[in-house]
Amino acid sequence: MKSYCETLKKHGIKQSMSRKGNCLDNAMAEGFFGHLKSELLYNQNSHSVEYFVEELHEYIRYYNAERIRSNLGYVTPIEYRLRAG
Repeated sequence: MKSYCETLKKHGIKQSMSRKGNCLDNAMAEGFFGHLKSELLYNQNSHSVEYFVEELHEYIRYYNAERIRSNLGYVTPIEYRLRAG
């Protein structure tokens, strides 16, 4: 979208896009943002940007430390590290 690209450029943001048909380049980021949207954003009744930012920080902490992960044997990342260490 031309207006989106122009807005990014205006604010000094470099747009990142993978090659056409190469979805695996961003698989980890896409997975995270998919979870973020379904677990936080779509369930949010935020009344302010400040409140959303607080909730976002809490979600990122939860995602990295407490969220049970199937690829880690259905334990949290912290439990997985403690078992491995």
